[in-house]
Amino acid sequence: MKRIALFCFLFGLATLSSCEKDAIAPSGADEQLSPGSGSRNELILDSIFLYARQVYLWHNTLPSYAQFAPRTRYTTTSLLPGIELYRQELFDITQYAINPNTKTPFELPDNAWAPRYSFIQTRSAANGLLAATGAVETASMGASGSFEIGSTKIAYLALNGFPLLASLKSTLDDKFESIAQEEPHILVIDLRNNLGGYVETAAHVANLIVPSHADGKLMYSERFNSNLQNATARILQFQPYLDNAGKPVYYQGRTATMADVDYSEKANSTYFKKIGKLNAIQKIYFIVSGNTASAAELLISALKPYVPCVLVGARTYGKPVGFFPINIDRYTLYLASFSLHNAEGWGDYYTGIPPDIAVSDVGDGEQGHPTDPGIKAVLADIQDNSSAAVVRGRIKKVYNMRSTQKMATRDTAFIPIIVHPQKFKN
Repeated sequence: MKRIALFCFLFGLATLSSCEKDAIAPSGADEQLSPGSGSRNELILDSIFLYARQVYLWHNTLPSYAQFAPRTRYTTTSLLPGIELYRQELFDITQYAINPNTKTPFELPDNAWAPRYSFIQTRSAANGLLAATGAVETASMGASGSFEIGSTKIAYLALNGFPLLASLKSTLDDKFESIAQEEPHILVIDLRNNLGGYVETAAHVANLIVPSHADGKLMYSERFNSNLQNATARILQFQPYLDNAGKPVYYQGRTATMADVDYSEKANSTYFKKIGKLNAIQKIYFIVSGNTASAAELLISALKPYVPCVLVGARTYGKPVGFFPINIDRYTLYLASFSLHNAEGWGDYYTGIPPDIAVSDVGDGEQGHPTDPGIKAVLADIQDNSSAAVVRGRIKKVYNMRSTQKMATRDTAFIPIIVHPQKFKN
């Protein structure tokens, strides 16, 4: 069996020479391995491809190492510097998997040379990746209020992002307790500016909303590729398993690796744990746009099997995938590694979730105000299904958030779903 040197990059350039001499190839089928030596650039190119061959969600669409030939494909022909070269390779890797519904790649880019989901960053930037959700820390809660159409009570709340749960939990709990006291029949959740964030925060919101009859039932599951589920992605034995503080974790008397994680669907399923007193909701309206993505879409998907849901606005972004970090040299690679599915097994919204009621100008107007196009469409739909003709409403501008906030721009990066740490195998 050939030796392989790519794994030395977990520990940086200082160990490069010893890695070239001592590295061992992972066992497993269908391994076309890189040479046991080479330049730093060549070894990083090899590493990116070989990790994708085992970890990428659509790994079975990729050619062999010999066919892809990362060294000759890039190092002898490209003038791209450093990380831009690796981003070019990642882009090429992600264009093999074709969505049968659209006949285009699942990772069809939004703009040139940037895969729709997967990405690579320098380690310093990658370590601060989830800190990007700090941008929504102060803007996570928007306008709130209530309306009445006849005897139908309607509660409204704008959620513009999902920051760390610890930073928002008490505010969310207080807000939903206040909503529950009004005993609304219909809940309107405004997600038009919600680019995503932390799954635990989205799940907490889901537990506040879901009716009590769903307690203990499946919220969502993560489906990894067959290599990961069958524990044949042995390349991950070279990725240390770290806690949230970046410290090694011990498992069975040794330092744990990402190969010790249980990637089965059963181990990666999340169940509802009903909290709060909101139990009278008969229907949910979600106001959405092309900037509704990631964990915001997961919230919609998770609630759909248990509460009638109506989407108002424009098609969502479409990001039903998640990641875990893979460290290579000074870079961190995020390959789309699992797909997200609700209790009905649905998760095919790669091109976004279409609205039930289309609103072309959903980004215009004062967020939450009765004249806001999204709110107008919601109230009109409720009124069409009601004998009452009078709409009474009041809007509270709360949480230091201007309710006149406009749509987020597409230049703003969508915040990806990243899971870590995970459960070990039994």
